[in-house]
Amino acid sequence: MAPEAPACPAVDKTKIALPRVLSLWDVVMIVIGGVIGSGIFLSPSEIAAAVPVPLLMLAVWVVGGLLSFFGAVAFAELGAAMPEAGGVYVYLREAFGPLLSFLFGWTLFLVIDSGAIATLAVAFSHNILPRFIDMSPLVKKLIAAAFVAFLGAVNYVGVRWGSRLQNWLTYIKTGAIGLIVVAVFFFAKGRGSVSHFVEPSPGSLDFGLLGAFGVGLVASLWAYKGWEAATYSAGEVKNPRRNLPLGILVGTVAVIAIYVVANLAYLYILPVGRIAASENRVAIDVMEIVSGPFGASLITFLILFSILGAANQNMLCSPRVYFAMARDGLFFKRIAECHPKYLTPHVSIIAISAWSVLLTLTGTFRQLFTYVIFGEWVFFGLTVAAVIVLRKKRPDLERPYKTWGYPVTPVLFILAALYIAVASLLSAFWNALAGLGIICLGIPAYLYWKAKLDRPTA
Repeated sequence: MAPEAPACPAVDKTKIALPRVLSLWDVVMIVIGGVIGSGIFLSPSEIAAAVPVPLLMLAVWVVGGLLSFFGAVAFAELGAAMPEAGGVYVYLREAFGPLLSFLFGWTLFLVIDSGAIATLAVAFSHNILPRFIDMSPLVKKLIAAAFVAFLGAVNYVGVRWGSRLQNWLTYIKTGAIGLIVVAVFFFAKGRGSVSHFVEPSPGSLDFGLLGAFGVGLVASLWAYKGWEAATYSAGEVKNPRRNLPLGILVGTVAVIAIYVVANLAYLYILPVGRIAASENRVAIDVMEIVSGPFGASLITFLILFSILGAANQNMLCSPRVYFAMARDGLFFKRIAECHPKYLTPHVSIIAISAWSVLLTLTGTFRQLFTYVIFGEWVFFGLTVAAVIVLRKKRPDLERPYKTWGYPVTPVLFILAALYIAVASLLSAFWNALAGLGIICLGIPAYLYWKAKLDRPTA
């Protein structure tokens, strides 16, 4: 009888490294595709309502873009210096210690990114898709859950699959904006007016000039949010010391240009008062005027893909944060696993997908999401502050890229983040307090995992 072959040693999935397969173009597409969701198509009305003066409204978009760029150049320095999976989690850990970084990852998982995925899934199934198909409330919930499950499945089987999906969805959404711009400036046939660029809406500014500008600026910074997520996937970027910072900067500049051009197109067709009254359907109203019901329906259909792309960015990038936490021993051990065949943080992807589906089905994400606005911008401000802290704390750290305009640009972004946090606190004090409570719930969780990590092994 032949001797039995020795058993193959089991592969330790917590030691498998994520492959570096994302190119510079992939990083650019992650940034553009994650920032541009449904907001630029639907919500310029919020800014127009706050700032009903065309030139000031455009200035809000430009200033919001510049402040976002200032944040991006700081993140670019951190990403080039520490090109590891987890991004912001890693930068906060190195600058301020593991507790603060854990609380960021905890809140990201519990509410921020899971809430974003749930919000986008519900917008897809409850707000946009019903324009084409009549559905019962149950069917809408099932479609929202299927939306999340689809994105989870694509990203489970490989980062390249998730990245390819992101690239194509980004092409579609930028194509949709291009379609609007071309239709407006080349085929409007006298339906537009240059005077719309300078004629204010009747009435006075509700909050005074500075107050109105500030309200609009908060809304524009939310519309620009998303460029930071590219850092979460830094561990899978080829030549990350070059491609990560360059991709973040190119993507952010491209989004600023796209947003400004889109708003010029909207203003050419609709006066600022009409934009403010459009009830979150600006792009649809513009296309209906320019090309009739078919154009409006086409843009509505393309918005579905834009929403899908924004959610896919969350699914593609954020599991890397929980993966990094688990590899530090500060989260569930299995989330540290990398799939031996697909080379993805598959358990982390399953976890965020399952939690997002639960939030989607229960509807609890709506309230939870409003709670963490305050905390999220505190984390963003602290991450940019990490550039300043690490310049002092680790002067020997290799920095292939250094923040443009340092220290002025980081300080300006920190002040903007502080402004949004304080504005959220003042306008919704109890929500902000509840958000702080959600963040603080992570402290006993941190102490639990830290105790397990410190426990001596036999």
